[in-house]
Amino acid sequence: MNEARLINFNGTPCVELTAGGYTALIAYEIGCNVIRLRNTEHSVEFFRFNAENPAETIINSPEVWGMPTLYFPNRLADGVLKTSDAEYHWPVNEKNHYNNHIHGFLHKRVHSVEEYSADENSAWVKTKFVFDRNDEFYQYFPVDFTAEYTFTLSADGLKQDIKFTNNSEKVLPISIGSHTAMQAPFVDGAKLADIRLQVPAMMRCELNERCLPTEDLLDLSDWDKEYVDGTKVPVLQNLDNDMYAAGRLELDGKPFSGIIAEDRASGIKICYEVSEEYRFWIIWNDQGFNGYFCPEPMTAMINAPNLSLSPSVSGYREIIKGQTFECSQHFFVAL
Repeated sequence: MNEARLINFNGTPCVELTAGGYTALIAYEIGCNVIRLRNTEHSVEFFRFNAENPAETIINSPEVWGMPTLYFPNRLADGVLKTSDAEYHWPVNEKNHYNNHIHGFLHKRVHSVEEYSADENSAWVKTKFVFDRNDEFYQYFPVDFTAEYTFTLSADGLKQDIKFTNNSEKVLPISIGSHTAMQAPFVDGAKLADIRLQVPAMMRCELNERCLPTEDLLDLSDWDKEYVDGTKVPVLQNLDNDMYAAGRLELDGKPFSGIIAEDRASGIKICYEVSEEYRFWIIWNDQGFNGYFCPEPMTAMINAPNLSLSPSVSGYREIIKGQTFECSQHFFVAL
């Protein structure tokens, strides 16, 4: 029986969705982080999850638990965000030699639940966050907008639909990503050494010592090609911000826009599909020995508004008042 219900998970309210052999927990007061996605039939835990986690643990480090949605994803150099009609200065929260703003603010905000329900096909929840002068971050970014998420769970897995609408007279810069923390191992009882990751890397986006793009796109090295052919072990070694312009893979003989993580011993795969708006992937794993790895899709490059590259290359977009930008993601198990 498919179900959508409100629950309290260790101190944070969530919507729990159950449908088609999957269970999902959406922590709407922590930026609508999908703090759990599990497939019961194949004993697959998609995202980094700890049943004993107090809410404070996730609140303090939302980027490395579950699947948070980021705006802006990753870094803005010196906290500067240049649009076609303004220049904003976001707080520098990544110090030392980096001196960047990192991860934005949306994944830390309380979102409202607009609807949750279930039928014979699926369970779903719709949420909303309205950014305006009532938000403390408005002093840095006075551009009103509304973010709306719809999470739909079914036998086909979990789909997230995202809408950003500009409510301001100024342009709304668009760069959206997810800091997806995948559990390692993701199959119960599996071995870390059996995990392989396949990424549709076309060109490597070179980064400098501050993890900012040099604006050079490089041919793939032998290291990079391990992602393409699916032989990359995404743990037990350090993957430190490997960033790529994305192409497509193949799944069941058909083009597939996304990444695939496989447990070689069982043949169970996690498929992470994204809409065409996501044009880049960055791979990071917190040194490789902490029980998770992060394949992070982004609609635009790191620091995209500040680059001299054309939007057709960087992926950066702007929308005017009344316009809406949409994108989507989809997670499912394959054998």
